[in-house]
Amino acid sequence: MTTHTAPPRTDSPGPIGRLNIGSHRAALNIFMIVVLAHWAEHLVQAYQIWGLGWSVPKSKGLLGLQFPWLVTSEWMHYGYALIMIIGLFLLRPGFVGRGRTWWTVALAIQFWHHIEHLLLLLQAQTGHFLFGKAVPTSVLQLVFPRVELHLFYNTVVFIPMVIGMYYHLRPSREELAGMTCSCRHAVHRHEAAAAV
Repeated sequence: MTTHTAPPRTDSPGPIGRLNIGSHRAALNIFMIVVLAHWAEHLVQAYQIWGLGWSVPKSKGLLGLQFPWLVTSEWMHYGYALIMIIGLFLLRPGFVGRGRTWWTVALAIQFWHHIEHLLLLLQAQTGHFLFGKAVPTSVLQLVFPRVELHLFYNTVVFIPMVIGMYYHLRPSREELAGMTCSCRHAVHRHEAAAAV
């Protein structure tokens, strides 16, 4: 009698699969460095406006003081919005359970934030401004000033990201069983250290 066994699997996960299995923790760390650097720029700009009393055009953050064209370039702002949506999308498969839910909330909000920046970029590139304005204007800029609006956007994307990462690094037993990413090993080390 012959027994048949399944042939060994020779397929390997694609680049997104590899990112969300073996490199998820490293990719999350790099992504968060980029996010925090961007936050620092916004917070410095906010301090320049409300703490130092500088006018909005003079308040350019740290990089903008050295490279003023960066802050006035819609390409730079759009580029960051694009990096955010790509990062949130590519890293999402590594999340499970509550962490994935919160990460998805951040992705959905960032999708709209990205659309707003795309509108600004297209207006800057074409010279055709929406809503009869003299400068590129996003939809919600009709109601809120640009600086405050983008502080708000960054906040409402950042908060669910942080909650998602919190749950991702502190999963329930059921969520831990479903995790396949490299963060699982960090969770095991954390649990082992806490048990000692």
